[in-house]
Amino acid sequence: MKRIIILGSTGSIGTQTLSVVRHVSDRLQVVGLSARSNASLLNDQKTEFNVPAEHAILGTAYELEDLCRSVDADLVVVSVAGAVGIRATIAALETGKDVALATKEVLVAAGEIVMEVAKRQNRRILPIDSEHSAIFQCLAGNSTRSVSRILITGSGGPFREWPADRLKNATLNEALNHPTWPNMGKKITVDSATLMNKGLETIEAKWLFDLRPEQIDVVIHPQSIVHSMVQFIDGSLIAQLGPPDMRLPIAHALFHPERIDVGVPPIDLIQYGKPLTFEEPDLGRFPCLGLARAALKTGGTMPAVLNGANEATVGRFLDGTLAFSAIPVALESVMNKHSTVDRPTLDDITAADRWARNEVAAFTSHSIN
Repeated sequence: MKRIIILGSTGSIGTQTLSVVRHVSDRLQVVGLSARSNASLLNDQKTEFNVPAEHAILGTAYELEDLCRSVDADLVVVSVAGAVGIRATIAALETGKDVALATKEVLVAAGEIVMEVAKRQNRRILPIDSEHSAIFQCLAGNSTRSVSRILITGSGGPFREWPADRLKNATLNEALNHPTWPNMGKKITVDSATLMNKGLETIEAKWLFDLRPEQIDVVIHPQSIVHSMVQFIDGSLIAQLGPPDMRLPIAHALFHPERIDVGVPPIDLIQYGKPLTFEEPDLGRFPCLGLARAALKTGGTMPAVLNGANEATVGRFLDGTLAFSAIPVALESVMNKHSTVDRPTLDDITAADRWARNEVAAFTSHSIN
């Protein structure tokens, strides 16, 4: 019986993790839960999974950290939205727990620090992101020294075929209408629409797999069947295929190296009957991907600034105070103002994140005209 804590249990990944727990309830015990604001659902989860009231919290970053330090568990699922998960992830690793990581922003903002803690504590960071799970599976039994490059796939989002002039007037409902992954949270769905999710995944992959930035490419794959690929130095290309269902990478992270049946029907490629296509991302129409690559190249606190500014701009787009087309403009403006700190401490990263959010707060949509 593996004991798990789920941070962000009322969100998309959290609820799907609990779906996996229900399917294999004899193998997993939920010993801790956290949510940002959905007290009603959190209470229902606490009751269903028999979690002590003091271990089911509506928590701030520091309360999540305390939960990870104080509760005995084997693994912590980190699926909170944004950089709030950084300190909790470090706390889990420092107290001898493995981490199943769904929150991209943890490694985007603090990848070097988090990976150093994991190495020092001899703990595992197991990716839940479908793309990184795919790469992790493709690398099984292979050293990263034998990797030529990795190819992170992405659907291209709802605006893949939209011309640039139409993108200027994209609405929130249009941005949230994802073509192949309907059960994601709002923030990641907007990131998919801007292609920022592929940029964040690029930075995350650098730390997870100890790769150079030039070894990481993004390809658009609208069918969302090939979840990512690894090309090796001998010319071989290994891909991981599966239905667009997050229960698969969740289960892989929870049970690795074992594979279990969680009730997801496999893809019958003959019955599927559609061609699988691949294309280059258009950085002209989707500049967020290029900004993320620039942040990775600069390093230091710049990825934390990118991440904090992106969370803030997406938040403003969601509440209607910033236009879709203003998102990359605001990000670039904030990045250009930042004085990068090399080899930052966690306090440096926290300060850079806060500074970036404050800069976005002063940005207005008319600034793009």
